[in-house]
Amino acid sequence: MQNIFRKKSIEMILRHADESNPDLMKRRLGVRDLTAMGIAAIIGAGIFSTIGNAAASGGPAVSLLFVFTAIACGLSAMCYAEFASSIPISGSAYTYAYASFGELIAWIIGWDLIMEYAIGNIAVAISWSGYFTGLLSGLHINIPEYLAIDYLSAAKGFKLATEQLQSGVTLAGLDTNLREAYQAWLLAPHIGNIRFIADIPALGIVVFITWLVYKGIYETKMAGNIMVLIKIGILMLVIAVGSFYIDPKNWSPFAPNGIGGVLKGVSGVFFAYIGFDAISTTAEECKNPRRDLPRSMIYALAITTVLYVIISLVLTGMVPFSQLGVSDPLAYAFETLHLTKLSGVIALGAVIAMAGVLLVFQVGQPRIWMSMSRDGLLPPRFSKLHKKYRTPAFATIITGFMVAIPALFLNLTEVTDLTSIGTLFAFILVSGGVLILHPRGNQDVNKRGFNVPYANSRLYLLPIWAVILVIIWLSNPGFFAGIFNGSNHVSKGFHNQLPMFVFIVGAILTTVYAVIRKWSLIPVLGLITNLYLMSELGITNWMRFLIWLVIGLVLYFAYGMRHSKLRNHNYELDPDEPKTSNPSSNFS
Repeated sequence: MQNIFRKKSIEMILRHADESNPDLMKRRLGVRDLTAMGIAAIIGAGIFSTIGNAAASGGPAVSLLFVFTAIACGLSAMCYAEFASSIPISGSAYTYAYASFGELIAWIIGWDLIMEYAIGNIAVAISWSGYFTGLLSGLHINIPEYLAIDYLSAAKGFKLATEQLQSGVTLAGLDTNLREAYQAWLLAPHIGNIRFIADIPALGIVVFITWLVYKGIYETKMAGNIMVLIKIGILMLVIAVGSFYIDPKNWSPFAPNGIGGVLKGVSGVFFAYIGFDAISTTAEECKNPRRDLPRSMIYALAITTVLYVIISLVLTGMVPFSQLGVSDPLAYAFETLHLTKLSGVIALGAVIAMAGVLLVFQVGQPRIWMSMSRDGLLPPRFSKLHKKYRTPAFATIITGFMVAIPALFLNLTEVTDLTSIGTLFAFILVSGGVLILHPRGNQDVNKRGFNVPYANSRLYLLPIWAVILVIIWLSNPGFFAGIFNGSNHVSKGFHNQLPMFVFIVGAILTTVYAVIRKWSLIPVLGLITNLYLMSELGITNWMRFLIWLVIGLVLYFAYGMRHSKLRNHNYELDPDEPKTSNPSSNFS
Protein backbone atom coordinates (compact mmCIF):
# COMPACT_ATOMS: atom_id res chain seq x y z
CA MET A 1 0.00 0.00 0.00
CA GLN A 2 2.97 2.31 0.51
CA ASN A 3 3.46 2.57 -3.26
CA ILE A 4 0.04 4.16 -3.83
CA PHE A 5 1.10 7.20 -1.79
CA ARG A 6 4.47 7.49 -3.49
CA LYS A 7 5.16 11.02 -4.69
CA LYS A 8 7.01 12.46 -7.66
CA SER A 9 9.38 15.33 -7.04
CA ILE A 10 8.95 18.50 -9.07
CA GLU A 11 12.20 17.76 -10.93
CA MET A 12 10.98 14.25 -11.76
CA ILE A 13 7.64 15.54 -13.07
CA LEU A 14 9.33 18.04 -15.38
CA ARG A 15 11.85 15.51 -16.66
CA HIS A 16 9.30 12.78 -17.28
CA ALA A 17 6.95 15.12 -19.12
CA ASP A 18 9.75 15.89 -21.59
CA GLU A 19 10.55 12.18 -21.95
CA SER A 20 6.91 11.27 -22.58
CA ASN A 21 6.43 13.95 -25.23
CA PRO A 22 9.66 14.56 -27.15
CA ASP A 23 7.57 16.32 -29.83
CA LEU A 24 6.28 19.24 -27.78
CA MET A 25 2.96 21.02 -27.97
CA LYS A 26 2.81 24.40 -29.69
CA ARG A 27 3.53 27.32 -27.37
CA ARG A 28 1.16 30.02 -28.64
CA LEU A 29 -0.43 31.51 -25.49
CA GLY A 30 0.61 34.79 -23.89
CA VAL A 31 -0.71 36.47 -20.76
CA ARG A 32 -3.51 38.25 -22.67
CA ASP A 33 -4.65 35.00 -24.26
CA LEU A 34 -4.62 33.20 -20.91
CA THR A 35 -6.49 36.03 -19.19
CA ALA A 36 -9.08 35.95 -21.96
CA MET A 37 -9.47 32.18 -21.49
CA GLY A 38 -9.95 32.72 -17.75
CA ILE A 39 -12.62 35.36 -18.37
CA ALA A 40 -14.26 33.12 -20.98
CA ALA A 41 -14.44 30.28 -18.46
CA ILE A 42 -15.76 32.39 -15.59
CA ILE A 43 -18.36 34.57 -17.31
CA GLY A 44 -21.03 32.13 -18.33
CA ALA A 45 -24.32 30.91 -16.90
CA GLY A 46 -23.59 32.60 -13.56
CA ILE A 47 -24.04 36.15 -14.76
CA PHE A 48 -27.05 35.38 -16.96
CA SER A 49 -29.04 32.97 -14.78
CA THR A 50 -27.85 31.90 -11.31
CA ILE A 51 -27.28 35.51 -10.22
CA GLY A 52 -31.09 35.90 -10.17
CA ASN A 53 -31.81 33.25 -7.55
CA ALA A 54 -28.87 34.43 -5.44
CA ALA A 55 -30.21 38.02 -5.54
CA ALA A 56 -33.74 36.87 -4.71
CA SER A 57 -32.46 35.22 -1.52
CA GLY A 58 -29.82 37.71 -0.44
CA GLY A 59 -31.03 41.01 -1.87
CA PRO A 60 -28.53 43.66 -3.00
CA ALA A 61 -26.04 42.20 -0.48
CA VAL A 62 -25.41 39.43 -3.00
CA SER A 63 -22.77 41.81 -4.39
CA LEU A 64 -20.78 41.23 -1.18
CA LEU A 65 -21.17 37.48 -1.68
CA PHE A 66 -19.45 37.85 -5.03
CA VAL A 67 -16.60 39.63 -3.28
CA PHE A 68 -16.37 36.95 -0.56
CA THR A 69 -16.40 34.15 -3.13
CA ALA A 70 -13.80 35.97 -5.21
CA ILE A 71 -11.55 36.22 -2.15
CA ALA A 72 -11.98 32.48 -1.52
CA CYS A 73 -11.15 31.76 -5.14
CA GLY A 74 -8.28 34.26 -5.01
CA LEU A 75 -6.68 32.40 -2.10
CA SER A 76 -6.85 29.21 -4.13
CA ALA A 77 -5.70 31.03 -7.25
CA MET A 78 -2.47 32.04 -5.51
CA CYS A 79 -1.86 28.41 -4.57
CA TYR A 80 -2.57 27.35 -8.16
CA ALA A 81 -0.22 30.12 -9.30
CA GLU A 82 2.65 28.84 -7.15
CA PHE A 83 2.20 25.30 -8.46
CA ALA A 84 1.78 26.47 -12.06
CA SER A 85 4.97 28.51 -11.70
CA SER A 86 6.88 25.56 -10.20
CA ILE A 87 5.34 22.77 -12.33
CA PRO A 88 4.44 24.19 -15.77
CA ILE A 89 2.79 20.93 -16.83
CA SER A 90 -0.72 20.45 -18.26
CA GLY A 91 -2.07 18.23 -15.49
CA SER A 92 -3.33 21.08 -13.30
CA ALA A 93 -4.48 19.92 -9.83
CA TYR A 94 -3.79 16.28 -10.73
CA THR A 95 -0.08 16.94 -11.27
CA TYR A 96 0.12 19.23 -8.24
CA ALA A 97 -1.41 16.50 -6.05
CA TYR A 98 1.09 13.95 -7.40
CA ALA A 99 3.93 16.16 -6.17
CA SER A 100 2.40 16.89 -2.74
CA PHE A 101 0.07 14.04 -1.71
CA GLY A 102 1.12 11.07 -3.83
CA GLU A 103 -0.33 8.86 -6.53
CA LEU A 104 -3.64 7.77 -4.97
CA ILE A 105 -4.73 11.31 -4.10
CA ALA A 106 -3.56 12.45 -7.54
CA TRP A 107 -5.79 9.82 -9.14
CA ILE A 108 -8.72 10.89 -6.96
CA ILE A 109 -8.36 14.54 -7.97
CA GLY A 110 -7.90 13.57 -11.62
CA TRP A 111 -11.08 11.51 -11.44
CA ASP A 112 -12.78 14.41 -9.67
CA LEU A 113 -11.79 16.81 -12.46
CA ILE A 114 -13.25 14.41 -15.06
CA MET A 115 -16.60 14.74 -13.26
CA GLU A 116 -16.24 18.52 -12.87
CA TYR A 117 -15.53 19.19 -16.52
CA ALA A 118 -17.87 16.58 -18.01
CA ILE A 119 -20.98 17.39 -15.95
CA GLY A 120 -20.24 21.10 -16.14
CA ASN A 121 -19.99 21.02 -19.92
CA ILE A 122 -23.11 18.90 -20.33
CA ALA A 123 -25.06 21.42 -18.26
CA VAL A 124 -23.53 24.34 -20.19
CA ALA A 125 -24.35 22.72 -23.55
CA ILE A 126 -27.98 22.21 -22.52
CA SER A 127 -28.24 25.80 -21.24
CA TRP A 128 -26.59 27.08 -24.41
CA SER A 129 -29.21 25.25 -26.46
CA GLY A 130 -32.02 26.95 -24.53
CA TYR A 131 -30.59 30.43 -25.06
CA PHE A 132 -29.76 29.71 -28.69
CA THR A 133 -33.25 28.51 -29.57
CA GLY A 134 -34.68 31.51 -27.70
CA LEU A 135 -32.46 33.84 -29.74
CA LEU A 136 -33.59 32.18 -32.98
CA SER A 137 -37.21 32.41 -31.88
CA GLY A 138 -36.77 36.17 -31.42
CA LEU A 139 -35.60 36.27 -35.04
CA HIS A 140 -38.70 34.27 -36.07
CA ILE A 141 -36.66 31.14 -36.79
CA ASN A 142 -38.34 28.24 -35.03
CA ILE A 143 -36.79 24.83 -34.44
CA PRO A 144 -39.27 22.01 -33.77
CA GLU A 145 -39.59 21.48 -30.02
CA TYR A 146 -38.63 17.81 -30.24
CA LEU A 147 -35.27 18.78 -31.78
CA ALA A 148 -34.41 21.29 -29.05
CA ILE A 149 -35.08 19.40 -25.82
CA ASP A 150 -33.67 16.28 -24.20
CA TYR A 151 -35.74 13.11 -23.98
CA LEU A 152 -36.04 13.01 -20.19
CA SER A 153 -37.25 16.62 -19.91
CA ALA A 154 -39.84 16.03 -22.64
CA ALA A 155 -41.15 12.87 -20.97
CA LYS A 156 -41.31 14.45 -17.53
CA GLY A 157 -42.85 17.65 -18.90
CA PHE A 158 -45.52 15.74 -20.82
CA LYS A 159 -46.54 13.88 -17.68
CA LEU A 160 -46.79 17.02 -15.56
CA ALA A 161 -48.57 18.97 -18.30
CA THR A 162 -51.11 16.18 -18.76
CA GLU A 163 -51.91 16.21 -15.05
CA GLN A 164 -52.42 19.98 -15.08
CA LEU A 165 -54.55 19.88 -18.22
CA GLN A 166 -56.76 17.23 -16.65
CA SER A 167 -57.20 19.44 -13.59
CA GLY A 168 -58.61 22.25 -15.75
CA VAL A 169 -55.55 24.31 -16.70
CA THR A 170 -55.58 25.43 -20.34
CA LEU A 171 -52.68 24.81 -22.70
CA ALA A 172 -51.96 28.55 -22.83
CA GLY A 173 -51.95 28.62 -19.02
CA LEU A 174 -49.10 26.15 -18.74
CA ASP A 175 -45.60 27.31 -17.86
CA THR A 176 -43.64 28.04 -21.07
CA ASN A 177 -41.07 25.30 -20.52
CA LEU A 178 -43.78 22.81 -19.57
CA ARG A 179 -45.81 23.66 -22.67
CA GLU A 180 -42.78 23.23 -24.92
CA ALA A 181 -42.01 19.83 -23.38
CA TYR A 182 -45.64 18.76 -23.82
CA GLN A 183 -45.70 19.77 -27.48
CA ALA A 184 -42.31 18.16 -28.12
CA TRP A 185 -43.62 14.83 -26.85
CA LEU A 186 -46.84 15.09 -28.85
CA LEU A 187 -45.27 16.17 -32.14
CA ALA A 188 -42.12 14.01 -32.08
CA PRO A 189 -41.82 11.30 -34.76
CA HIS A 190 -42.17 7.87 -33.23
CA ILE A 191 -42.14 4.17 -33.94
CA GLY A 192 -44.49 2.50 -31.53
CA ASN A 193 -43.73 3.89 -28.08
CA ILE A 194 -40.23 5.05 -29.05
CA ARG A 195 -40.15 8.79 -29.74
CA PHE A 196 -37.29 10.54 -31.51
CA ILE A 197 -36.47 13.47 -29.27
CA ALA A 198 -32.99 14.97 -28.97
CA ASP A 199 -31.33 18.30 -28.21
CA ILE A 200 -29.70 18.91 -31.59
CA PRO A 201 -28.37 22.44 -30.84
CA ALA A 202 -26.55 21.08 -27.78
CA LEU A 203 -24.99 18.40 -29.97
CA GLY A 204 -24.05 20.96 -32.60
CA ILE A 205 -22.20 23.32 -30.25
CA VAL A 206 -20.27 20.46 -28.62
CA VAL A 207 -19.21 19.09 -32.01
CA PHE A 208 -18.11 22.55 -33.19
CA ILE A 209 -16.15 23.36 -30.01
CA THR A 210 -14.52 19.90 -29.98
CA TRP A 211 -13.45 20.34 -33.61
CA LEU A 212 -11.98 23.75 -32.76
CA VAL A 213 -10.02 22.34 -29.81
CA TYR A 214 -8.87 19.38 -31.94
CA LYS A 215 -7.54 21.70 -34.65
CA GLY A 216 -5.06 23.47 -32.40
CA ILE A 217 -4.40 25.90 -29.60
CA TYR A 218 -4.03 28.87 -31.99
CA GLU A 219 -7.55 28.44 -33.36
CA THR A 220 -8.82 27.97 -29.82
CA LYS A 221 -7.20 31.14 -28.49
CA MET A 222 -8.46 33.25 -31.41
CA ALA A 223 -12.02 32.03 -30.92
CA GLY A 224 -11.76 32.59 -27.17
CA ASN A 225 -10.39 36.13 -27.57
CA ILE A 226 -13.19 37.09 -29.96
CA MET A 227 -15.87 35.64 -27.66
CA VAL A 228 -14.49 37.54 -24.66
CA LEU A 229 -14.39 40.87 -26.50
CA ILE A 230 -18.00 40.47 -27.65
CA LYS A 231 -19.44 39.43 -24.29
CA ILE A 232 -17.57 42.08 -22.30
CA GLY A 233 -18.86 44.66 -24.79
CA ILE A 234 -22.42 43.41 -24.29
CA LEU A 235 -22.08 43.46 -20.50
CA MET A 236 -20.72 47.01 -20.59
CA LEU A 237 -23.74 48.00 -22.71
CA VAL A 238 -26.08 46.37 -20.18
CA ILE A 239 -24.36 48.21 -17.32
CA ALA A 240 -24.40 51.54 -19.17
CA VAL A 241 -28.10 51.37 -20.07
CA GLY A 242 -29.25 49.78 -16.82
CA SER A 243 -27.50 52.39 -14.65
CA PHE A 244 -29.96 55.03 -15.90
CA TYR A 245 -32.88 53.01 -14.51
CA ILE A 246 -31.56 52.35 -11.02
CA ASP A 247 -33.92 53.23 -8.18
CA PRO A 248 -31.88 53.51 -4.95
CA LYS A 249 -34.97 52.53 -2.96
CA ASN A 250 -34.56 49.00 -4.31
CA TRP A 251 -31.26 48.75 -2.39
CA SER A 252 -33.02 49.10 0.96
CA PRO A 253 -32.95 46.88 2.92
CA PHE A 254 -29.51 45.87 1.65
CA ALA A 255 -29.57 42.40 3.25
CA PRO A 256 -33.29 41.72 3.82
CA ASN A 257 -32.84 38.10 4.92
CA GLY A 258 -29.64 38.59 6.89
CA ILE A 259 -26.45 36.69 6.40
CA GLY A 260 -28.38 33.41 6.13
CA GLY A 261 -30.26 34.70 3.08
CA VAL A 262 -27.06 35.92 1.47
CA LEU A 263 -25.32 32.58 2.02
CA LYS A 264 -28.19 30.70 0.35
CA GLY A 265 -26.74 31.90 -2.93
CA VAL A 266 -23.28 30.47 -2.27
CA SER A 267 -23.72 27.54 -4.62
CA GLY A 268 -24.92 29.65 -7.54
CA VAL A 269 -22.37 32.41 -6.98
CA PHE A 270 -19.48 29.98 -6.67
CA PHE A 271 -20.64 28.24 -9.86
CA ALA A 272 -20.20 31.65 -11.52
CA TYR A 273 -16.47 31.58 -10.69
CA ILE A 274 -15.69 28.03 -11.78
CA GLY A 275 -13.21 27.82 -14.60
CA PHE A 276 -10.22 30.03 -13.82
CA ASP A 277 -8.29 26.93 -12.74
CA ALA A 278 -8.83 25.34 -16.17
CA ILE A 279 -6.27 27.63 -17.78
CA SER A 280 -3.53 25.88 -15.80
CA THR A 281 -4.09 22.85 -18.05
CA THR A 282 -2.57 24.84 -20.94
CA ALA A 283 0.82 25.20 -19.23
CA GLU A 284 2.67 23.34 -21.98
CA GLU A 285 1.18 25.65 -24.62
CA CYS A 286 2.20 28.90 -22.89
CA LYS A 287 5.10 31.00 -24.10
CA ASN A 288 6.22 31.68 -20.54
CA PRO A 289 4.10 29.60 -18.13
CA ARG A 290 6.07 30.45 -14.98
CA ARG A 291 5.33 34.13 -15.46
CA ASP A 292 2.07 34.24 -17.41
CA LEU A 293 -0.10 31.62 -15.69
CA PRO A 294 0.00 33.25 -12.24
CA ARG A 295 -0.66 36.70 -13.68
CA SER A 296 -3.52 35.58 -15.90
CA MET A 297 -5.35 33.79 -13.07
CA ILE A 298 -5.27 36.87 -10.86
CA TYR A 299 -6.18 39.21 -13.74
CA ALA A 300 -9.15 37.06 -14.78
CA LEU A 301 -10.50 36.85 -11.22
CA ALA A 302 -10.12 40.60 -10.65
CA ILE A 303 -11.82 41.61 -13.92
CA THR A 304 -14.74 39.22 -13.55
CA THR A 305 -15.30 40.15 -9.89
CA VAL A 306 -15.63 43.84 -10.79
CA LEU A 307 -18.11 42.93 -13.54
CA TYR A 308 -20.12 40.63 -11.25
CA VAL A 309 -20.38 43.22 -8.46
CA ILE A 310 -21.45 46.00 -10.83
CA ILE A 311 -23.98 43.79 -12.63
CA SER A 312 -25.50 42.59 -9.33
CA LEU A 313 -25.87 46.18 -8.06
CA VAL A 314 -27.38 47.39 -11.34
CA LEU A 315 -29.75 44.44 -11.48
CA THR A 316 -31.03 44.80 -7.89
CA GLY A 317 -31.29 48.56 -8.42
CA MET A 318 -33.43 48.23 -11.55
CA VAL A 319 -36.11 45.94 -10.08
CA PRO A 320 -36.96 44.73 -6.54
CA PHE A 321 -34.76 41.79 -5.58
CA SER A 322 -37.81 39.63 -4.76
CA GLN A 323 -38.72 39.52 -8.47
CA LEU A 324 -35.37 38.19 -9.66
CA GLY A 325 -35.83 34.48 -8.87
CA VAL A 326 -36.24 33.64 -12.57
CA SER A 327 -34.09 31.73 -15.05
CA ASP A 328 -33.12 34.83 -17.07
CA PRO A 329 -32.92 37.75 -14.60
CA LEU A 330 -31.07 40.17 -16.90
CA ALA A 331 -33.63 39.84 -19.69
CA TYR A 332 -36.47 39.95 -17.13
CA ALA A 333 -35.21 43.22 -15.60
CA PHE A 334 -35.05 44.97 -18.96
CA GLU A 335 -38.41 43.61 -20.09
CA THR A 336 -40.00 44.79 -16.83
CA LEU A 337 -38.81 48.32 -17.62
CA HIS A 338 -40.03 47.94 -21.24
CA LEU A 339 -36.50 47.91 -22.64
CA THR A 340 -37.31 44.97 -24.87
CA LYS A 341 -34.84 45.91 -27.61
CA LEU A 342 -31.98 44.84 -25.34
CA SER A 343 -33.43 41.36 -24.77
CA GLY A 344 -31.98 40.08 -28.03
CA VAL A 345 -28.59 41.59 -27.17
CA ILE A 346 -28.67 39.86 -23.77
CA ALA A 347 -29.62 36.56 -25.40
CA LEU A 348 -26.70 36.92 -27.82
CA GLY A 349 -24.39 37.65 -24.88
CA ALA A 350 -25.56 34.52 -23.10
CA VAL A 351 -25.02 32.37 -26.19
CA ILE A 352 -21.47 33.67 -26.64
CA ALA A 353 -20.67 33.50 -22.92
CA MET A 354 -21.70 29.86 -22.57
CA ALA A 355 -19.86 28.90 -25.75
CA GLY A 356 -16.73 30.40 -24.17
CA VAL A 357 -17.16 28.29 -21.02
CA LEU A 358 -17.59 25.18 -23.14
CA LEU A 359 -14.46 26.04 -25.11
CA VAL A 360 -12.17 26.37 -22.07
CA PHE A 361 -13.46 23.23 -20.33
CA GLN A 362 -13.13 21.21 -23.54
CA VAL A 363 -9.52 22.38 -23.69
CA GLY A 364 -8.85 21.38 -20.08
CA GLN A 365 -10.27 17.88 -19.90
CA PRO A 366 -8.11 16.17 -22.59
CA ARG A 367 -4.94 17.69 -21.18
CA ILE A 368 -5.61 16.27 -17.73
CA TRP A 369 -6.19 12.86 -19.32
CA MET A 370 -2.94 13.33 -21.23
CA SER A 371 -1.02 13.87 -17.99
CA MET A 372 -2.67 10.89 -16.29
CA SER A 373 -1.84 8.72 -19.31
CA ARG A 374 1.81 9.77 -19.21
CA ASP A 375 2.01 8.35 -15.70
CA GLY A 376 0.44 5.06 -16.75
CA LEU A 377 -2.84 5.62 -14.89
CA LEU A 378 -4.77 5.72 -18.18
CA PRO A 379 -4.08 3.87 -21.46
CA PRO A 380 -1.16 5.29 -23.51
CA ARG A 381 -3.37 6.47 -26.35
CA PHE A 382 -4.73 9.31 -24.22
CA SER A 383 -1.30 10.99 -24.22
CA LYS A 384 -0.65 10.74 -27.97
CA LEU A 385 -0.35 14.10 -29.73
CA HIS A 386 -1.64 14.73 -33.25
CA LYS A 387 1.29 14.83 -35.67
CA LYS A 388 0.15 18.08 -37.29
CA TYR A 389 -1.94 19.95 -34.73
CA ARG A 390 0.11 18.94 -31.63
CA THR A 391 -3.04 18.44 -29.54
CA PRO A 392 -4.07 15.32 -27.55
CA ALA A 393 -6.29 14.20 -30.42
CA PHE A 394 -7.74 10.94 -29.07
CA ALA A 395 -8.45 12.42 -25.63
CA THR A 396 -10.14 15.43 -27.27
CA ILE A 397 -12.43 13.19 -29.33
CA ILE A 398 -13.38 11.08 -26.30
CA THR A 399 -14.12 14.27 -24.35
CA GLY A 400 -16.42 15.38 -27.15
CA PHE A 401 -18.32 12.09 -27.06
CA MET A 402 -18.60 12.21 -23.25
CA VAL A 403 -20.30 15.61 -23.43
CA ALA A 404 -22.24 15.38 -26.70
CA ILE A 405 -24.09 12.10 -26.18
CA PRO A 406 -25.50 12.84 -22.69
CA ALA A 407 -26.39 16.40 -23.77
CA LEU A 408 -28.54 14.91 -26.55
CA PHE A 409 -30.80 12.87 -24.29
CA LEU A 410 -30.25 13.70 -20.60
CA ASN A 411 -30.94 16.65 -18.35
CA LEU A 412 -28.28 16.81 -15.65
CA THR A 413 -29.37 20.11 -14.10
CA GLU A 414 -30.11 18.35 -10.79
CA VAL A 415 -26.48 17.30 -10.39
CA THR A 416 -24.75 20.46 -11.62
CA ASP A 417 -23.76 21.19 -8.01
CA LEU A 418 -21.35 18.26 -8.45
CA THR A 419 -19.33 20.61 -10.63
CA SER A 420 -19.08 23.03 -7.73
CA ILE A 421 -18.25 20.40 -5.12
CA GLY A 422 -15.64 18.87 -7.42
CA THR A 423 -13.99 22.23 -7.98
CA LEU A 424 -13.99 23.04 -4.26
CA PHE A 425 -12.41 19.67 -3.52
CA ALA A 426 -9.66 20.46 -6.04
CA PHE A 427 -9.14 23.89 -4.46
CA ILE A 428 -8.83 22.31 -1.00
CA LEU A 429 -6.21 19.82 -2.19
CA VAL A 430 -4.21 22.47 -4.03
CA SER A 431 -4.20 24.69 -0.92
CA GLY A 432 -3.22 21.69 1.18
CA GLY A 433 -0.54 20.77 -1.33
CA VAL A 434 1.16 24.13 -0.88
CA LEU A 435 1.10 23.57 2.88
CA ILE A 436 2.72 20.16 2.45
CA LEU A 437 5.51 21.40 0.19
CA HIS A 438 6.05 24.79 1.86
CA PRO A 439 4.21 24.95 5.21
CA ARG A 440 6.07 28.11 6.14
CA GLY A 441 6.33 29.59 2.67
CA ASN A 442 8.89 28.94 -0.03
CA GLN A 443 12.24 30.02 1.39
CA ASP A 444 14.13 29.39 -1.87
CA VAL A 445 15.25 32.88 -2.86
CA ASN A 446 16.55 31.53 -6.17
CA LYS A 447 13.21 30.08 -7.21
CA ARG A 448 11.80 31.65 -10.35
CA GLY A 449 8.15 32.53 -10.75
CA PHE A 450 5.39 33.11 -8.24
CA ASN A 451 5.48 32.27 -4.52
CA VAL A 452 2.51 32.53 -2.19
CA PRO A 453 3.41 35.39 0.18
CA TYR A 454 4.15 34.10 3.66
CA ALA A 455 2.25 35.38 6.68
CA ASN A 456 2.47 33.62 10.03
CA SER A 457 -0.85 31.99 10.96
CA ARG A 458 0.11 32.21 14.62
CA LEU A 459 -0.08 36.00 14.41
CA TYR A 460 -3.10 36.51 12.15
CA LEU A 461 -5.42 33.50 12.05
CA LEU A 462 -7.07 33.80 15.49
CA PRO A 463 -7.76 37.56 15.12
CA ILE A 464 -9.32 36.85 11.70
CA TRP A 465 -11.56 34.19 13.28
CA ALA A 466 -12.55 36.63 16.04
CA VAL A 467 -13.57 39.30 13.52
CA ILE A 468 -15.57 36.82 11.43
CA LEU A 469 -17.44 35.39 14.42
CA VAL A 470 -18.30 38.83 15.78
CA ILE A 471 -19.62 39.98 12.40
CA ILE A 472 -21.77 36.84 12.08
CA TRP A 473 -23.11 37.21 15.63
CA LEU A 474 -23.97 40.89 15.20
CA SER A 475 -25.66 40.42 11.81
CA ASN A 476 -27.51 37.21 12.70
CA PRO A 477 -27.55 36.27 16.42
CA GLY A 478 -29.45 33.06 15.71
CA PHE A 479 -26.97 31.76 13.15
CA PHE A 480 -24.90 29.68 15.58
CA ALA A 481 -27.97 28.12 17.18
CA GLY A 482 -29.23 27.29 13.70
CA ILE A 483 -26.10 25.30 12.95
CA PHE A 484 -26.88 22.89 15.74
CA ASN A 485 -30.69 22.71 15.58
CA GLY A 486 -30.84 22.37 11.79
CA SER A 487 -32.74 25.58 11.01
CA ASN A 488 -30.01 26.69 8.62
CA HIS A 489 -30.66 23.65 6.42
CA VAL A 490 -33.48 22.62 4.18
CA SER A 491 -34.62 19.85 6.48
CA LYS A 492 -33.73 18.89 10.02
CA GLY A 493 -31.84 15.81 11.00
CA PHE A 494 -28.28 14.98 11.87
CA HIS A 495 -27.40 13.63 8.42
CA ASN A 496 -28.32 16.98 6.83
CA GLN A 497 -25.93 18.74 9.19
CA LEU A 498 -22.97 16.42 8.54
CA PRO A 499 -21.30 18.74 5.98
CA MET A 500 -21.40 21.61 8.50
CA PHE A 501 -19.98 19.40 11.26
CA VAL A 502 -17.21 18.27 8.89
CA PHE A 503 -16.42 21.91 8.25
CA ILE A 504 -16.41 22.81 11.95
CA VAL A 505 -14.12 19.92 12.87
CA GLY A 506 -11.87 20.52 9.85
CA ALA A 507 -11.64 24.25 10.54
CA ILE A 508 -10.78 23.70 14.21
CA LEU A 509 -8.09 21.12 13.48
CA THR A 510 -6.60 23.21 10.66
CA THR A 511 -6.57 26.30 12.87
CA VAL A 512 -4.90 24.48 15.77
CA TYR A 513 -2.16 23.00 13.59
CA ALA A 514 -1.68 26.24 11.67
CA VAL A 515 -1.20 28.27 14.85
CA ILE A 516 1.07 25.73 16.56
CA ARG A 517 3.26 25.11 13.51
CA LYS A 518 3.20 28.63 12.04
CA TRP A 519 1.77 27.56 8.69
CA SER A 520 1.50 30.01 5.80
CA LEU A 521 -1.73 31.99 6.25
CA ILE A 522 -2.98 32.25 2.65
CA PRO A 523 -3.22 28.49 1.86
CA VAL A 524 -4.74 27.92 5.33
CA LEU A 525 -7.44 30.50 4.62
CA GLY A 526 -7.96 28.99 1.16
CA LEU A 527 -8.43 25.54 2.65
CA ILE A 528 -10.88 26.72 5.34
CA THR A 529 -12.99 28.97 3.10
CA ASN A 530 -13.34 26.36 0.38
CA LEU A 531 -14.26 23.71 2.95
CA TYR A 532 -16.97 26.07 4.19
CA LEU A 533 -18.31 26.64 0.68
CA MET A 534 -18.28 22.87 0.19
CA SER A 535 -20.33 22.40 3.39
CA GLU A 536 -23.05 24.68 1.99
CA LEU A 537 -23.75 22.30 -0.91
CA GLY A 538 -25.75 19.85 1.19
CA ILE A 539 -25.54 16.19 2.13
CA THR A 540 -27.12 14.96 -1.13
CA ASN A 541 -24.30 16.42 -3.21
CA TRP A 542 -21.73 15.06 -0.77
CA MET A 543 -23.17 11.55 -1.13
CA ARG A 544 -23.22 11.77 -4.94
CA PHE A 545 -19.64 13.00 -4.87
CA LEU A 546 -18.51 10.14 -2.61
CA ILE A 547 -20.21 7.59 -4.89
CA TRP A 548 -18.30 9.04 -7.87
CA LEU A 549 -15.03 8.82 -5.96
CA VAL A 550 -15.71 5.19 -5.00
CA ILE A 551 -16.23 4.33 -8.68
CA GLY A 552 -12.92 6.05 -9.42
CA LEU A 553 -11.12 4.05 -6.74
CA VAL A 554 -12.40 0.81 -8.26
CA LEU A 555 -10.97 1.83 -11.63
CA TYR A 556 -7.67 2.87 -10.05
CA PHE A 557 -7.12 -0.48 -8.34
CA ALA A 558 -8.33 -2.35 -11.44
CA TYR A 559 -6.09 -0.53 -13.95
CA GLY A 560 -4.21 2.54 -12.77
CA MET A 561 -2.28 0.98 -9.89
CA ARG A 562 -1.20 -1.99 -11.99
CA HIS A 563 0.06 0.16 -14.88
CA SER A 564 1.51 3.03 -12.86
CA LYS A 565 4.95 3.84 -14.26
CA LEU A 566 6.12 5.09 -10.89
CA ARG A 567 5.03 1.92 -9.12
CA ASN A 568 6.51 -0.35 -11.79
CA HIS A 569 9.77 1.63 -11.89
CA ASN A 570 9.30 2.53 -15.53
CA TYR A 571 10.73 5.89 -14.57
CA GLU A 572 14.42 5.92 -13.85
CA LEU A 573 14.85 7.56 -10.45
CA ASP A 574 17.64 9.98 -9.73
CA PRO A 575 19.79 8.96 -6.75
CA ASP A 576 18.60 11.96 -4.74
CA GLU A 577 14.92 11.40 -5.45
CA PRO A 578 13.08 9.69 -2.59
CA LYS A 579 11.78 6.20 -3.20
CA THR A 580 9.05 6.47 -0.59
CA SER A 581 7.32 9.35 1.01
CA ASN A 582 4.83 10.05 3.73
CA PRO A 583 2.15 12.53 2.60
CA SER A 584 2.16 14.22 5.98
CA SER A 585 5.89 14.33 6.56
CA ASN A 586 6.27 17.98 5.60
CA PHE A 587 3.56 19.30 7.91
CA SER A 588 5.95 20.20 10.68
